[in-house]
Amino acid sequence: MNNHFVIETENLSKAYGKLLAVDNVSIKLAEGEVLGLLGPNGAGKTTTILMLMGFSEPTSGSVRVIGYDPAREPIKVKKVVGYMPEKIGFYEDLTAAENLTYTGRLNDLSEAKIKAKVGELLELVGLKDNGDQVVGKFSHGMKQRLGIADVMIKEPRVAIFDEPTAGIDPEGTDQVLNLIKTMARQKVTVLISSHQLHQVQKICTQVGIFSKGKMIACGPVDKLGREALRKGQFNIILPIATLADNLRKEIQKINGVIGIENVADTVVIAADRNVSQELEKAVMKFTGLKLQMKIEEFELEEIYLKYFRES
Repeated sequence: MNNHFVIETENLSKAYGKLLAVDNVSIKLAEGEVLGLLGPNGAGKTTTILMLMGFSEPTSGSVRVIGYDPAREPIKVKKVVGYMPEKIGFYEDLTAAENLTYTGRLNDLSEAKIKAKVGELLELVGLKDNGDQVVGKFSHGMKQRLGIADVMIKEPRVAIFDEPTAGIDPEGTDQVLNLIKTMARQKVTVLISSHQLHQVQKICTQVGIFSKGKMIACGPVDKLGREALRKGQFNIILPIATLADNLRKEIQKINGVIGIENVADTVVIAADRNVSQELEKAVMKFTGLKLQMKIEEFELEEIYLKYFRES
């Protein structure tokens, strides 16, 4: 397996008797990437997470997390992976600060480091003024944010979240998503299992769609959208109403361009590859303008439904 990837699985499978819960799943995630796992309950997402964590042994295939085999080196994996399950468990008669301190000690952090990080993390997750409050009095959203601090205190290289925004109001959801994005900016590789498609689209660099144990699609949202909805075609939108004849002819000469269409007050260039740079040069040559052209974007919900209709 390739040491370039922080998380890598090859043909990972898990069977429970005759039930194949995970069927030949292959994942490759580099440092700082965020992968969203999507699919209905029972599709294989949680079972995949359990194998990544070393809580369940694969029936076949291979898995590496930071180069470790979770089934044979579970302690090493747990030292570098932070995990927040859907139902977070805290000691409810302890304060937020005491819960984080306990986690720090379990991970062999020095008392000085724990003291510094507890305050820093409580402030980061918006619980600075609640550190001395017992967790049993916390709202669900506060517990979710404390859960992220609990993951972060061990300074993981990988963070795994199972439904991190379930049952949280919109403001709390935005806070949680921003915290996850902060982790990714700090080069933590993140994996999220979620049913919230629009939230996944906001923060994930890749999406894996599960159905009946198989990962039926995986990649960046724009790539999946082109494959599922445009047969691999790029649609590049120019913010102009019409093209002069000489510019149209120049664009038609660009290798990969397969069509030009007027749509409302724009011109849409269809191509079998990303020809944005060549288009920019052609427009500049004939008009002197530097246009803010953009590649067509896709809604994850539309992509998700398309794959499921075909699976």
